[in-house]
Parts: sequence; structure tokens; C-alpha cells
Amino acid sequence: MLLRVIDIETTGTEPPAEIIEIGRVDVISEGEGWRINRPMTRLYRPLNDIPPETMAVHHITEDDFDSDTPVCSKELMRKAIWGGETPDILVAHNCAFEQMFITKDATDELQWICTYKVALHVWPDAPRHTNQVLRYWRGLKLDAALAMPPHRAGPDAWVTAHLLSELLKESNIEQMLGWTEQPKHMPTIPFGKHKGSRWQDIPSDYLIWMMKQDDMDSDAIWYAKKELERQKSS
Repeated sequence: MLLRVIDIETTGTEPPAEIIEIGRVDVISEGEGWRINRPMTRLYRPLNDIPPETMAVHHITEDDFDSDTPVCSKELMRKAIWGGETPDILVAHNCAFEQMFITKDATDELQWICTYKVALHVWPDAPRHTNQVLRYWRGLKLDAALAMPPHRAGPDAWVTAHLLSELLKESNIEQMLGWTEQPKHMPTIPFGKHKGSRWQDIPSDYLIWMMKQDDMDSDAIWYAKKELERQKSS
């Protein structure tokens, strides 16, 4: 079994922003455990400018590209996903972001595991569930030459690969795939006047109000709808 961890850096938060870096780390089943290979990273030259707000996150600037740096075409994206040994499953921390840019025609509809969603189930008591917070919360001792700096594709994929290895000690592939397909785990409401309350304790009028908000988190709406259906049937 080969789990290929993917991380990307882009010129913005959603398409038509462009991919400017792809990092990957292979996590391979080996006997009773998992072997983590060294990260592979490639830069891609954007066709348009990188906004300064985005540069401030990953610190990739125009100076990092030269005339030989390719644009991230569909062909090169496929090569990044499929190069080397053939992956069985793709992995990313909050893979919904990667899936906005790495389309199904590049992955041939390989299944994804979202380590963010898995961590919400396995480590509900973590202070936060970003890969860097989890890295330090779990006390991972990682080679700084491979794990730093954060917000770069190779180091972030390296951190996520080690979190995946930890998660595999407490859950299995089938569970991870199932959790990835579901809305993110949200046993209590995370905001508003009912913050911290169980969904079954929230009044129906508040649930209805939530569902009418255009900017409401889609997973929260899913839980609100599910609870309303439960209340109506009980």
C-alpha cells in the first residue's frame, strides 16, 4: 500500500489561482509499520502575478522562478501525482483545498484521505487541528532541514506524512476514507451563543436561522439539517 501525501502552494485560495509548488511524500506499508520516504518538491512559474498577501504566507516570490521553471500544466500535474511508484491513495491535510486545484482528470479519481478530518475524530482534544499545531502537540521530533519552513509544499507534506503515520496507529485506512467522505467531525456547535452545546440541545429556531445564512460553514449547515430532521422525526 502506497499513500502519497500531497501539499500545494498557490497564488490564491481558489481557482483561477495557480499552483506554484507541489510537494509529495510517499508513506509505504512495510511489515507491521509504515516507511516515510523523503519529500520531493517542484516549483512552477505562474502565468499571472502572485498577490503580496499570498507571498506573505509562503514567501514564494517572482525571484524564485527562472526561464526554465515550467508552468503547472495538466501534463505536469499528472506527472507530479503519478511519477515514481503508483500511489493507491492520495493524502492531504484538509484535502478539499488540494482537490480544488488537482482535478479528477489528473488523479484518475483516486480516493483521498483528509488528515484534518481524521484528526478531528482521533484527537478531539487537540488545541487546534492544523498540521503545525498537531506536529508540536504530538511532540513530533522532525529533521528541521525537511520540516521547515512551514507553508512550503515539501515541508508541509513531510509534517503531514508523520501525522498520518501517527493516525495510522489509532485508526485504519477504511475508517480514514469514510471520515474523509463525511462532513468534518463537529460534535458540538463551535460558534455563537450556543457555542459548546451539543446539536441535540440547540433550539430548532436557531438551527433554521443557521441554514438561512449565506456565509455559514457548509459542514455546520449539514449538522443543523441533520438535527432538524431528527427533531421532526422524534
